Amino acid sequence: MLSLLKKPSAWIPIIIPLLFLAYILPYIALNGMPTPDPNADEGVGAHLFQLWLLLEPFMLGFFAVKWFPHAPKQTSMILALQIIVALLPIVMVFSLQL
Repeated sequence: MLSLLKKPSAWIPIIIPLLFLAYILPYIALNGMPTPDPNADEGVGAHLFQLWLLLEPFMLGFFAVKWFPHAPKQTSMILALQIIVALLPIVMVFSLQL
């Protein structure tokens, strides 16, 4: 599993959601919960999150299509890890209504 995890198509979909968590958690800790303003722009962080939200399924699909025929068990385990890690910032953003 570790040899497959060294491939960029395996670790990039894991690192990006962790970077969003590393951005969201200190932001909330330092600034508190933001109050929504319908007239204000969401900001760069929100736009990057939206782009990541669009691209993440394609990254996961690419990894699955590329590596599943070669190592199905390892690919399934890493894909499950990628999905779990991807759900962390999604659940946080939608549950806190950020």
